[in-house]
Amino acid sequence: MARRPLPRILSTGGAHIARSRELARTAADSATDVLHPLITVTRGLRRLAAAGRHRWAETPKDRRGPLLFLAASAVMVVALVPYGPLLAAITLMAAAAWHGRDRTATGPAGPDESQTQRLQSLYEALVPHFSAADDPAPLYAHGGDWEQAFAAHEFDGVGRVGHLLIRYPAYFPDGESAARARVEALLAAKTGRGREYHFMWDQEGNELTVTVLAPLPAGIAAQRFVTAPGETVLGFTDPTEVQRTLPLSFGEEQRDVPPVVWRTGLRSTEPHLLAMGRPGSGTSTLLRSVALQALQHGDVLIVDGGGTGEYACLTGRDGVLAVECGLAGALASLEWAAHETERRLIAVNRTRQAGHPPPDDTRRPLWILLDRPSTLSHVAAADGRKDPQGLLQVPLRHGRAANVTVAVAEQFDSADVLSAAVRQHTRARVVLGPATAEQLADVLGVPPHTTPPAEVPPGRGYARLGHGPVHRLQVPSTPDPYDDDTDEADRRRVVALLPPRTTPAEAVERAPEPVEARPVPAEAVPAESS
Repeated sequence: MARRPLPRILSTGGAHIARSRELARTAADSATDVLHPLITVTRGLRRLAAAGRHRWAETPKDRRGPLLFLAASAVMVVALVPYGPLLAAITLMAAAAWHGRDRTATGPAGPDESQTQRLQSLYEALVPHFSAADDPAPLYAHGGDWEQAFAAHEFDGVGRVGHLLIRYPAYFPDGESAARARVEALLAAKTGRGREYHFMWDQEGNELTVTVLAPLPAGIAAQRFVTAPGETVLGFTDPTEVQRTLPLSFGEEQRDVPPVVWRTGLRSTEPHLLAMGRPGSGTSTLLRSVALQALQHGDVLIVDGGGTGEYACLTGRDGVLAVECGLAGALASLEWAAHETERRLIAVNRTRQAGHPPPDDTRRPLWILLDRPSTLSHVAAADGRKDPQGLLQVPLRHGRAANVTVAVAEQFDSADVLSAAVRQHTRARVVLGPATAEQLADVLGVPPHTTPPAEVPPGRGYARLGHGPVHRLQVPSTPDPYDDDTDEADRRRVVALLPPRTTPAEAVERAPEPVEARPVPAEAVPAESS
C-alpha cells in the first residue's frame, strides 16, 4: 500500500508553532523592557504599603489616635500648599522607585585574570592524566580551553579554589584506585597544600567533584554524651557524613555536632575496636574516652602495655576491675577475662536451653582495653612466657555473645606484632595522627575519599565501622588528669567524669587468679553471625 503524504498543515505546523513561540518570546521581552519603570514603581509601592502596615501593627493602641491626627494634618497641609499634591505625588513615585529597585547583588561575570590563570594551569597539569594520543576530539590538550573541562568552579576569599567540578573522558580508568590516587594527589598539590579535600567520583557521568573541607572542631572537651546503652562516641565528623547530632557544650555555648557512634553488644556487627597511630597521635586519649563512657553501664579491665601511667586516674574506681602495667598482672587479668567469657557463654547457653532470660551477671558489659600489647608480647617472648595476645582469642571470637568488648590501641611501628586474632576480629578501625595512604588503606581496608594533611592535631584522624564509609574523626579531648602539663580546666572536666573511688589506690588488688580452665562444650558456644 502506498504511503499517503501528510497534510500540509501537519507537515508545516511545527515551523509555524516555533515561529509563533519566538515572536511571543520577543514580544514579552520587549514589553518587559518598556514596562520596567512601571514594574519598579509598583514593586516599590507594594513594599511601602507593607512597611506602613507593619509600622501600624507595631504601634500601641493608645498611640494610634495621635498618629492618625498627625497624618491627617500632614495631608491637609499638603493640600493647601500650592502645587502640594503634585509635589507629594512626585515624592511618592521617587520613593517607590527607590524601594522597588532590584537589590540582588550582581557578582562578577566570570573569574578574574589571576583565577583564570590558576584554572588554566590546573587544566594543563591534568592533560597527561586525561588525554590519549589516539583521541580524535580530546577534551584535554595542551593549550586547550579549560572552560569545557571545568563545569563549575568557586574560589574562597584569598583566591584559592574552594569547589571544582571536573569533566574527564570516558576512557579514563576511574575504577582503578591507583589512577584516582594520582589525580587526587595532583589536585591537592595544585589547588593549595595544607588543606583537606573531598573527592567524589561519578563514574557514570564521568565527573569529579572536588570540595575543600573545613577543619573539624578541635575544642571538644570530654563530657557526658547523650547516648543509649551500648553506644560509644569515638569522636566527631563532618555534618554531611552522618544523619545524627549530639548536643555538646563549648564553655557556655551549646552546639549540635555530628558524632561517630560505635555500637557494641549482642546486635553489633563490629564488636571490637583497633586504633592505630604514631606516638602522640591520641590513641591513649581515645581509650581513656572509651573507658569513661563504658564505666557508665559496665566493668572495665585495663592493660597498659606501655607502662606510662596513662590510666592511673582509673585505679580503684567503681567498675574498674584492674589497671595492669606489668607482664605478670596482665597475663593473670587476661586469663581471668578469657575464663569469664567462657563462664558467660555456658551460663547464657544453659538459660536459653531452659527457656529463661540470660542471668543478671552476664548482662553487665565487660570491657577489655589494651594499650600497646606489642610491648608485653616482646617481654613475654624474651622471658619465654605466654603471649598476652593469645589470651584474647576467646574474648575476641565469642565476646559479642558473652557481652564482652575488646579495644586495642597500637602504634604503626609495632603493627606487625599484632596477632592474627586481633587483626581478624577488630572490625571497628580508627587511625589517628599523620599517616600515609598505604597505612590508611592497610588499617581501614579502603583509602579515604579525602587527602590526609601532613600535620594534624592530636586526636585527628579517620574511622571506619565494619564495611561502612570512612569518616573523618576528631576525638574529644580527654587528657590524663595526673599529667602536670594538663590544663586545669581540662583536668577538672575529666575528674568530674571519673566514677567514685571505692578502694584506695595503694590497696587495689589484682584481678583474681584464674581457676583451672574448663573446656567449653561445643554446644555451649553459639555460632557467630556474620
